[in-house]
Amino acid sequence: MSIRESQNTIQVRLQQLTRTFTEGLQKHLVLDNVSADFVQGHSVAIRGRSGSGKSTLLNLISGIDTPDSGQVEVAGLSLTAMNERERTLFRRKHIGFIYQSFNLLPTLTVADNLRLVLELNAVSREESEQRMLDLLDAVGLADRMGSYPDILSGGERQRVAIARALCHQPSLILADEPTGNLDDRTAQDVLDLLDKLVRQAGRTMIVATHSTSVADYCDQVLELHDGRLGPAQAGLP
Repeated sequence: MSIRESQNTIQVRLQQLTRTFTEGLQKHLVLDNVSADFVQGHSVAIRGRSGSGKSTLLNLISGIDTPDSGQVEVAGLSLTAMNERERTLFRRKHIGFIYQSFNLLPTLTVADNLRLVLELNAVSREESEQRMLDLLDAVGLADRMGSYPDILSGGERQRVAIARALCHQPSLILADEPTGNLDDRTAQDVLDLLDKLVRQAGRTMIVATHSTSVADYCDQVLELHDGRLGPAQAGLP
């Protein structure tokens, strides 16, 4: 699977996505005919109220979930045409995730949380060790490689999560409320790190967020409202 390199390339293309959920006898329309293009090397914030479908949209872009109808293309390849195993292998190689709740494995050290991702991508041991050292140094945690996540602060855990998301060198980063569990000062530090390691490095990033501060870091801000995705309205809280 080859990743296109041009900065003008469409990295992610959504075509007429519809997604519903059934709760009891009620069917809820979460995404209604959503279409959008995301350009390689750009960062895009997707804003919307809780329950508006932001996380659902990220799950569709990553292939974790599949739409009721419509198409998802990443790097020119149709995820909706792939079976579950093909989507898993594609996601493992080409997509990095950053979550609000960090999602680090508590029984693994900081280094082993990164090492697992690299092993799954068949990166050689020598190269894995160098990537871990470089990234943990970049996020200021080279001295915490042997620590377990439960003794780290929230900001430190999120910095580890950023390093883990980047260690296999994905072309696409998906971030779901990456500063949601952090205080303002720590959130600012994390945003600076994302700006340095993701945005300025030319990776594509799509961020689901409530935060104006996060949105301000992005090249484009979209709003998800009543199942539709479009330009953010002025004065959106």
